[in-house]
Amino acid sequence: MNAPLAPAPQPARIQADLDTLAEFRDPEKPGWTRRAFGEYGVAGRKWIAERMRDAGLDVRTDPAGNIIGTLPGEGPALVTGSHTDTVESGGRFDGIIGVLAGIEVARLFTESGVRPRHEFRVVDFFNEEPNPYGLSCVGSRAIGGVLTPEQLDLTDPDGETLRDGLTRVGADPDGALRCAWSADEVLAYVELHIEQGPLLERHGVPLAVVTAIAGIHRAVITVDGQADHAGTTPMDLRHDALCAAAETVTAIERLAAGGVATVGRIESQPGAANVVPERARLWVEFRGPDAGWLDARHALLESAAAEAARTRGCTVTVEWVSAVAPVPVPDRMQDTIAAAIDRLGHRQERMFSGAGHDAAHIAPLAPMGMIFVPSRDGRSHCPEEFTETGQVATGAHALAQTLLDLDTP
Repeated sequence: MNAPLAPAPQPARIQADLDTLAEFRDPEKPGWTRRAFGEYGVAGRKWIAERMRDAGLDVRTDPAGNIIGTLPGEGPALVTGSHTDTVESGGRFDGIIGVLAGIEVARLFTESGVRPRHEFRVVDFFNEEPNPYGLSCVGSRAIGGVLTPEQLDLTDPDGETLRDGLTRVGADPDGALRCAWSADEVLAYVELHIEQGPLLERHGVPLAVVTAIAGIHRAVITVDGQADHAGTTPMDLRHDALCAAAETVTAIERLAAGGVATVGRIESQPGAANVVPERARLWVEFRGPDAGWLDARHALLESAAAEAARTRGCTVTVEWVSAVAPVPVPDRMQDTIAAAIDRLGHRQERMFSGAGHDAAHIAPLAPMGMIFVPSRDGRSHCPEEFTETGQVATGAHALAQTLLDLDTP
């Protein structure tokens, strides 16, 4: 049996919500700063809870700080959502459209009488963005059952623990360790998000079906050379650690084929213009949707770094500090989303997400899927981040149709 067609979202209503939530920001900083543990994050989330209630949802806040709005129904829940916290001086769309679109879909279900048989949940996950304690996705980790006591003991630069930070904003850290959902209470999870990249805009395509959330492998490379006087040491007699590191950076760029790679931090010692660098350190990450590709970067990077060091008479060590596996979207979820978009008559393409999302922590509980809408000029995590309201509404419509299709046996 075919599901009914989803009613169309109201762009003006979505725009009004975007404008109002955007007012909850630190006026002393450029762009939009609404950090999860700050006053504007707390105030913005109170407003989100009110909007959920206005949309007809029963609202509760769990011990981890997740705001959960529910429409009652039978059996396991259809779930959507994202986050409303931002990076420092960020934008007003990343994560946010997923929560506001979920609220708009709830309104459509309530107003039209076209609603799923299953329970429907909209979640504003607490603290998706990296926090001062060194952790991200706090709320979705708690729901996924992977938040640990050791993580609660992480400290920020002022010495406050994550445990104390959660208590300060009204959450219950001990309860957060026990608020995981069971797999049998979730039918599926679908998240709407901005692409945070340029491909949809470049291709003139309104929607993308996400194929996987990329894995991330990070390493610290330390090159040791020899400090010498920068004015008296001939170029061919130097053991310049920074030059060897620079050659490693260009090698990393070549190794990115098939995924992406970034050297985001470089340190040089002793750090004086008149001394040949004796030590250089690089912080590098590789991201990609294929675990085998990521694993292969290890030996390739180590070989390239060793060769760059050898030619300059330096030594090198590569320490792999973290490895997060890719999270594939099940083929059935990809196909369901694609079919829903086809029913609405929109063009689409498929792509992997190079950014992390709350969806990755929900994936072990139930089939997970994501829908992307375009980002102007591919900009994200900056004040210039922008997506047209009509594009958000198109994404919300695809989200609603996907949920109804998942609801229909």
